Amino acid sequence: VLNELFQAYPEIKNHLIEEDGSLRNFVNIFIDGEDVRQKGGMDAEVKDGADVRIIPSIAGGAPKLSSEEFVRYSRHLSLPEVGIEGQKKIKGAKVLVVGAGGLGSPVSLYLAAAGVGTIGMVDFDVVDISNLQRQILFGVDQEGKSKLESAKERLENLNPHTDYILHEVALSSENALDIIKDYDMVVDGTDNFPTRYLVNDACVLLDKPNVYGSIYRFDGQVSVFNYENGPCYRCLYPSPPPPGLVPSCAEGGVLGVLPGIIGTLQANEALKIILGIGDLMVNRFLLFDALTMEFNELKIKKNDDCVVCGNNPTITELIDYKQFCGIESVDVKVDYSEIDVAELDKVLQNGSAPTVIDVREDFELEISKLEGAVHIPMNELPKRLDELSADEDYVIMCRTGVRSAQICEFLANQNFKSVANLTGGINEWAKRV
Repeated sequence: VLNELFQAYPEIKNHLIEEDGSLRNFVNIFIDGEDVRQKGGMDAEVKDGADVRIIPSIAGGAPKLSSEEFVRYSRHLSLPEVGIEGQKKIKGAKVLVVGAGGLGSPVSLYLAAAGVGTIGMVDFDVVDISNLQRQILFGVDQEGKSKLESAKERLENLNPHTDYILHEVALSSENALDIIKDYDMVVDGTDNFPTRYLVNDACVLLDKPNVYGSIYRFDGQVSVFNYENGPCYRCLYPSPPPPGLVPSCAEGGVLGVLPGIIGTLQANEALKIILGIGDLMVNRFLLFDALTMEFNELKIKKNDDCVVCGNNPTITELIDYKQFCGIESVDVKVDYSEIDVAELDKVLQNGSAPTVIDVREDFELEISKLEGAVHIPMNELPKRLDELSADEDYVIMCRTGVRSAQICEFLANQNFKSVANLTGGINEWAKRV
């Protein structure tokens, strides 16, 4: 094979072969991904259709690919836009995935499979059986276990060549900069507004790209923020909606396949940033509707008056994002208690029962409901206060205890004297009662 090559390009022979006919030390030849030095050297057999690659050493400190990696990433190496140099870029990249849930699962799986050298993950939750409908990193044998430890086990099985760094903490204003600074970019897989604004602001302050994705019910969004002088998330949404106006996926539901679609698009954008190829979702905001299978793209641009990335930013350090999003405030009165499902069951059986108010939506009652509970959907309750008495005892319940806690705060601020939140909601009731 080499003789035929030298006949066509005689000038390269001296670069590859020593005077005694042996391969020069700074050159490797691979046959179907295996080093010829391990297959008999220059006498190694080359079968018809074999892939023969001549790989000289190059300067610049890029990570080397092992012979096994040449085989593993062969489909990448065959792409002119990627090739060996591109795969080395992928191996040298450090990507932080915030959230190991519906979006974080496909993102981390595809980035690991692609060969990203270092993947950091931020999450502090444990695997719940309700996660498995969409969080494909996990299985039934990992219920109750750490999400990050479970994710690392799965990802190492997929690609042991990647370094996995686990940040088993809640991302906060106190730790975000220290965590994010060591990575090339962040992929946002968050499911709440405080963390989303925190990720955005930290990326702007550290000048890191933010690959954004969001899902709700049947709708998804994708964009790339804070890259190539493009907008940040605050340019599009300067402030969050009021608490409770936009339900979380746990409250409003999500089609199981949707995070797979959106997360894969995020992984695609991350790889394009690493490789420097293609048209990125910068200044573009992609909307996806799973029911109609329609993609729509909106043009967005940087806001010169943005408080964090504008010409005269007023946010130059991380703030209290829960207070900013209206979830916690020093002025909020939270004069209510928590009641365990077993305690409520005992009280109900004794006959001296408080009034139980179920604040879930109508469709949720079709799944399960508590006999005797008064149904007032969360968004309707403020308009129906006249149906309640501030002097009565109330237990507020929802699916998991999140929405009901917000209603408890609301009622406490309306001077209701005895309000309790059902810890864990109807889900916990179903498990234990």
